[in-house]
Amino acid sequence: MADPSPLAPTVLLSQSEINRINAELARQIAPLIDDDTVAAVLLTGGLWFGSDLTRALYREGRNVKFDAVWMSSYGDDKQSRGKVTVRAPFQRSMEGKTVLLIDDVLDTGLSLVEAIRITKEAGAARVLTCVFARKPCEHERMTPDFVGWEAPARFLVGYGLDHQGGMRGLPDICALD
Repeated sequence: MADPSPLAPTVLLSQSEINRINAELARQIAPLIDDDTVAAVLLTGGLWFGSDLTRALYREGRNVKFDAVWMSSYGDDKQSRGKVTVRAPFQRSMEGKTVLLIDDVLDTGLSLVEAIRITKEAGAARVLTCVFARKPCEHERMTPDFVGWEAPARFLVGYGLDHQGGMRGLPDICALD
């Protein structure tokens, strides 16, 4: 058995609350998109949210295409390094499409701003943005079209959010500070 983390996570948002937020986001987004929309998740942290959101959209009658762009601005640090590294681009054409960019948390906004730029350069006709959580930021770089939860200014783990690659699989969103 692995040694437990020296810091015990504090639950901030339960799995049932996460599910409720995803359902509400899908109700808001579904009328604005169609089945040709590409739901593009920012990897790696956004994968959990992207999976749940696209299933919630399906329950709202939208069978979107799925893609991902693999980006990183944190590495194993607790703060952004101040630059975004693109590790793998989109796999399908974005030309003329509506693209829904999906990310786990908006903190500095660097990754999402870069993803918007890449998506527009790829020829998307329209780009919508959705983040599960938005943390307070003194200098907000952009405002997402959809925000599920206004998160506190704490170090978050679980539901795709990690601490040095671990704790992503926690079903709740927790603070680790």
